[in-house]
Amino acid sequence: MLVPLAALLIGLAPTTGASTVRDSLTTYYARQDTAGVERLYRTKARTREDRLLCLYRLYPMTLDRRYLADIPSEDGVTSARELALIAALWAYRAGSGPAWRLPIDGPRSERILGRAFERDPTEPYALLVRGQSLYYKPRVFGGDVGEARTTFEQLRQRLGGRGVPGLHPFEAEIWIWMAVRRQDAEQGTALRQRLLARNPPRIFRQFLIDPP
Repeated sequence: MLVPLAALLIGLAPTTGASTVRDSLTTYYARQDTAGVERLYRTKARTREDRLLCLYRLYPMTLDRRYLADIPSEDGVTSARELALIAALWAYRAGSGPAWRLPIDGPRSERILGRAFERDPTEPYALLVRGQSLYYKPRVFGGDVGEARTTFEQLRQRLGGRGVPGLHPFEAEIWIWMAVRRQDAEQGTALRQRLLARNPPRIFRQFLIDPP
């Protein structure tokens, strides 16, 4: 049984030093090991950044809205990464909640993400969350698949040769493909075959076989 989310978030600490989930979260997520990510969240994630990184992965892996019940406040947060992750959690809540909450939670997510970009427009999680927002939003509300693709390509450049906690380099490739296939089905099919030939980690192979 999961520990109640409110109890886990009591005393949420600001980020200090290296992330305690730097290697493990990436491994568990790439393996599609939900239990591993949950265990990491309950027992190892001690900083605010660690907890946000785990929550960012746990909701889409479980679709359990308890992980969105007590989103940490953005007030006083100065880290671009943490702001981007908080924005992502509000986007999850906007997309999974009742329709009347969408005009409230959606703009809040956008405002927080804007703050993240003001802090650091090259932060990998800010790029990932912005790309996802552009990809999924209807065009009438600012969605733009072409701009999403450009943002994911920027993410790929940022991930090249540097370790980012919870982000496998192949993730950028997947999101670029997601955008390409919506722009041009033939190019998307060819890119999909090339990516599958690289024997991607389990969760990314699942994306390629059965995209969300």
